[in-house]
Amino acid sequence: MSDRDAAFEAYFAARSGAMRGTAYLLCGDWHRAEDLVQQTFTKIYLGWRRIERREAMDNYTRQTLVRTFLSERRRAWFRHESVGSPHSDQAAPSADLAEERLVLLEALALVPPRQRAVLVLRYWEDQSVEQTAALLECSTGNVKSQAARGLATLRGLLEEERVR
Repeated sequence: MSDRDAAFEAYFAARSGAMRGTAYLLCGDWHRAEDLVQQTFTKIYLGWRRIERREAMDNYTRQTLVRTFLSERRRAWFRHESVGSPHSDQAAPSADLAEERLVLLEALALVPPRQRAVLVLRYWEDQSVEQTAALLECSTGNVKSQAARGLATLRGLLEEERVR
């Protein structure tokens, strides 16, 4: 095994789980999240020799993941169709927390993709407005407006669910 492959393998082992969680929040489906992570790490592997700043790998990986997700949503070749409750590999929390989490994840899946990407980066990945803008290659004002719209949409969806 070459040094390049060993370095990539170590990075993949360390970060693929976290990226899978982020991918799930973006797409709302564990199988699709696996596909997004696989596509992301394939792209990174292909450019591994050219990547000089390894200390910035997490941001580069996150940016590649989000762009892959948004690109697929724009092309509209993938349609999400929920046929059951989301699958989780982790132990189930208490019934109330599990139900709240499912409601939140279902509502998040209905938020438009660009707004969802901003919400996931800002509030799940804990990225600053500036970092999110850099990852999405847009202005900080755009990030702020997308976050505000996304939160409003999410709140509206959660309110509708609560009224039911």
